[in-house]
Amino acid sequence: MDKRIESIKKTRSYLLTLIEDLNTDQLNSIPPGFNNNIIWNLGHLISAQQGLCYLRSGLSIVIEEKFILPFKPETKPEKYLSTEDVAEIKNLLLTSLDEFNTDLQNNLFQSYNSFLTRYGVELNTVEDAIDFLPYHEGLHAGYIMALKRAVLKA
Repeated sequence: MDKRIESIKKTRSYLLTLIEDLNTDQLNSIPPGFNNNIIWNLGHLISAQQGLCYLRSGLSIVIEEKFILPFKPETKPEKYLSTEDVAEIKNLLLTSLDEFNTDLQNNLFQSYNSFLTRYGVELNTVEDAIDFLPYHEGLHAGYIMALKRAVLKA
């Protein structure tokens, strides 16, 4: 497995361990002072990776569309996610990276539509996107940790 993708997968595995004691209501909870929830952040990680790597490369996403649009940047949770949707997001956190690694090894990413992230990072290749993902994952890991503390205080 590509070492960068393996590193992202380890971060996501850590996040799954971090939230394993939370129920569906807690994962959907938006604490005071926040505009999203834990499960939205997890879904956003999947959506962002699919968008930055597949869509910007002119390829089709490898997950269901219902896990893309509601989790794009500038969105917030619009509905309560069921236990089944939560389980699928948890599963996709890891399986989508396995699929991505396979597609990367099979050289599917031949072109890339350059993109300037909101953080000022210019992405010109899928390699740039892969290098950017750990920063993005870490940012949302911090949000998830803060959200968990707030949810458990409630």
